[in-house]
Amino acid sequence: MKSLYRPLKIGNAVVKGNIFLAPLAGYTDRAFRSVCTLMGADLAYTEMVSCEALIRNSEKTEGLLAKADAEEYYAVQVFSGNAQTAGEAVKKVNKHKPLIIDLNCGCPVPKIIKSGAGSALMQNPEKVAEIIRAMKDNTDIPVTVKIRTGWDANSLNYLEVAEKAVEAGAALVCMHCRTRSQAYGGTADWSHLKKLKEALGDLPVLGSGDMFSAKAVKQVMEESGIDGVMLARGAIGNPFLFREIRHYLQTGGLLPPPSPAEKMDIAFQQLKLSVKYKDEKTAVNEMKKQMCAYTKGLPGSSEIRNKMVHSDSFQTYEAIFEEYMKMLQTRRDYIEF
Repeated sequence: MKSLYRPLKIGNAVVKGNIFLAPLAGYTDRAFRSVCTLMGADLAYTEMVSCEALIRNSEKTEGLLAKADAEEYYAVQVFSGNAQTAGEAVKKVNKHKPLIIDLNCGCPVPKIIKSGAGSALMQNPEKVAEIIRAMKDNTDIPVTVKIRTGWDANSLNYLEVAEKAVEAGAALVCMHCRTRSQAYGGTADWSHLKKLKEALGDLPVLGSGDMFSAKAVKQVMEESGIDGVMLARGAIGNPFLFREIRHYLQTGGLLPPPSPAEKMDIAFQQLKLSVKYKDEKTAVNEMKKQMCAYTKGLPGSSEIRNKMVHSDSFQTYEAIFEEYMKMLQTRRDYIEF
C-alpha cells in the first residue's frame, strides 16, 4: 500500500512531502513560514500577492515575495482578475525563484471579488484558463491553482473550473471544500475531493478546509485518494500540527501535544524572526493576533494575553515570556507531559 506521506511531483518540481502551509493573508509571512517549516511543513506559501500591485512596483508587495532563511524552497500565490496583468506580474515573481506559482481562485473577501479576482473567478472558468495561460507564457516555474467548490450551493462547478485550469497548463489543483458564499463558516464538504481526484487522474490534487488534526487529515486522504493537504487556520498558533500529521501518516501513532513551555518557546522564536524581518513596531503589533492563538488554552492564558496585547516593544514581550516560563516551572502539574 502506498504511504499517505510521500514526495509530490508538481510539473518539473519535486517536493519532499505532501503537507503544505496554505497562503493566509496577514499570517504566512517569513517568520510564520519559518516556524512551520521547522515543525515539518513540506512547502509554505507566501501571503496572497496582488499582480496589479506588483506591476505598479509596490515596495510593500514586493516585500511579500522574499524567501525566509529557513526555507529551502517556497511557493508564491498571486491574485488577479486580468490575464495580461497576471502575465506581467509573473515576470517579476520569476526573479525570486519560487518552487511554484499559484493562482488564487478562492479568496472570498469582498474587495478581492470586486476586482474580479479570488473566488469571483469561480464564476468564469474560461477566464481562469486565460489567466493561467498568460502566467504559463511568462514562466518556466510550475503554475498551480487553488479553488473552492463553487460560488454557492447552486453552482458547484469545481470540476469544470479545475478541468479548464488543467487544460491551460495548471500542474496541481488545491480545493478548499467550501463555496464562496460559505466563506469560512459552516462545514467543509470533503466528499467533493474524491470526485475531483477521480476527474483529474494522475494530476496532483490537494485538499483544504477543516483539517485541524492528524486524524482528520488521514481520514480525508484515505477516503478521497487526494495527494496531499494544505493546512490553513489549523496551523495558526499550532505549527506543531505539521509534525503531528507527518508522524501519524508515517507510523499510525499520535504524538503528545506540545507542552505549554514548548508552545511559548516557538511563539517567541517566531516573534524574534518577525523582528528580524520587519521593523520592531510592525513585528510586535502584527504578532499580537498570533500570540493570542498560541496561548489559547494554556494555564494563565487570559492574564498573559492581556499583557501581550498591551505590549509595544520586543523588550516588553521578552519580559512577559520570561515571567511566564518561570511560572510554568513552578507549577508541578505542568512539569510532566
